[in-house]
Amino acid sequence: METSAQRLIVGMSGGVDSSVAAALLVEQGFDVVGVTLRVWPWREAADDTRRFGSCCSPETVGDARDVARTLGIPYYLLNAEEEFGRAVIDRFVSEYRAGRTPVPCVACNRDLKFGSLLHRAHAWDAAAVATGHYARAVHDAASGRWRLLRGADPTKDQSDFLWPLTQAQLAAARFPVGHLTKADVREHARRLGLVTAEKPESQEICFIPDDDYRRFLRERDPQIFRPGAIVDTAGRVVGQHRGVAAYTVGQRRGLGLPGTARYVVDLDADTNTITVGAADDLDRDRLVATDVNFIACDPPREPMAVEAKIRHSHRPAKARVRALDDGRAEVSFDEPQRAITPGQSVVWYQGEVVVGGGVIAREP
Repeated sequence: METSAQRLIVGMSGGVDSSVAAALLVEQGFDVVGVTLRVWPWREAADDTRRFGSCCSPETVGDARDVARTLGIPYYLLNAEEEFGRAVIDRFVSEYRAGRTPVPCVACNRDLKFGSLLHRAHAWDAAAVATGHYARAVHDAASGRWRLLRGADPTKDQSDFLWPLTQAQLAAARFPVGHLTKADVREHARRLGLVTAEKPESQEICFIPDDDYRRFLRERDPQIFRPGAIVDTAGRVVGQHRGVAAYTVGQRRGLGLPGTARYVVDLDADTNTITVGAADDLDRDRLVATDVNFIACDPPREPMAVEAKIRHSHRPAKARVRALDDGRAEVSFDEPQRAITPGQSVVWYQGEVVVGGGVIAREP
């Protein structure tokens, strides 16, 4: 390949969003190269969709290749099994083993799509990596920082999956569909006759067939589901659980406890204990986050007014964030929030700007 400042690598998942991202860049005159990361082994293919999940089945790769052919761009399938295993799957299992509920997309974006894929892109003399995320990255001349903004379609915004990206990663990130709605994206795909135009969205974890994460974990670590005690908030044993990895904070169903409805309010992997309580016991007005990344500013030592989001489906709530030592931050909410879950992302915003984010910690 010849060196070109206008060459962009597009991560193509085989879905409509990344397909249109590639199409838009072609229309804008960029030298586009389509890439799919194969993160799952192609073997034991008695049932493709169950074996491969939605991330890299032969059908998915075939759709991505077909779109690349329609757009007239080169397309490559790259083996990223080992990287994905270390960065995403091993961490996913480890987090559940520790009683936390992880967000694997966050690690995938940081370590693969804007990590190893970006490294390979530079080796191909490409200026950046583009994806089909509904988010926007803009350079702020006044501060000299790259800013991450919400996607223009509030129902599809994915900025909360991108909070760990560094300034260097944001500088080399492109989100071509970030200013569009989902309806706009599908209409663009229809006009171009792309095979992915009507493809339904996947709601599952991409590497787990049938969204059965418990079976996935059990196959990798049978000891992760050690039975243990269920206790109430006073410490009294009220039942037995099937392993802390089978539960999450806020869970009500599947506890097997008679009487008044109870909710999981804490998971203690060290003692292999689950604590249950009433709905009100889920309310918290404070959390501490680890692995914090501030994008829009330096870590604030004094409380900064933000809106904080504690899970992808959560409506951001008014809060204040301040930086602590050792890459941590404290978030204090104006009003208590329900089911603050260790392992999930907390992301703080000011308007459409992503100020930063972190991983919710379990406090003793």
